[in-house]
Amino acid sequence: MEYNSSRDKLILKEYGRHVQKIVEACLAMKDRDKRNEFSKELIELMGQLNPHLRNVEDFRHKLWDHLFIMSDYQLDVDSPYPIKGRAEIEKKPKRLPYPQSRIKYKHYGKNVETLVAKAIKTEDPDKQAGFTQCIGNFMKLVYQNWSRENVNDETVKNDLRLLSKGALVVSDEQDINSLARANKMKKRPDDTRSKGGGGKFRHGGGGGGGMNRNKHFKKKR
Repeated sequence: MEYNSSRDKLILKEYGRHVQKIVEACLAMKDRDKRNEFSKELIELMGQLNPHLRNVEDFRHKLWDHLFIMSDYQLDVDSPYPIKGRAEIEKKPKRLPYPQSRIKYKHYGKNVETLVAKAIKTEDPDKQAGFTQCIGNFMKLVYQNWSRENVNDETVKNDLRLLSKGALVVSDEQDINSLARANKMKKRPDDTRSKGGGGKFRHGGGGGGGMNRNKHFKKKR
């Protein structure tokens, strides 16, 4: 009995052992024209075995890449697409830089710190005051969503003062509750319950139908 442990390693498991053997048979063909025709038929078979690739952009190009991968980049045929080498296909992507900066108040998030830094650089006093009010509104909304409770305005103002190192101050005349109020109104369920009424549809329906049936029954008796 032949065990998988004694067989060659599958390069692309999604195509299975039989397709791998067909690729090896295609490699063994000495006639280039026959290899070309055989590889085209093999591409059709691979497409039928993996119909989900049809939703991928340039899925036939992907199939040809898989064919060359399964042949260990040794298959010599005429491909309708540029043939990629091992280095190009197996090239590892560059590591994405991960932000290392610490967030002082995590419940506000990094975006609030970015807005605060931008507001500090605003030179126009009127624009800076409006910007500060907008940040305060956003902080109040975020804090309320995080804590699920009503938060004191002084807490938000003090946090903004600390984040900006005293550069941004919300005055007593400025309202920082507009976003929180709008969010609260949005979450409030509509009171669609009707008062009274209901007619024959109340308590299981029927209305006076039961009484009429009883009268009809008494007449028959």
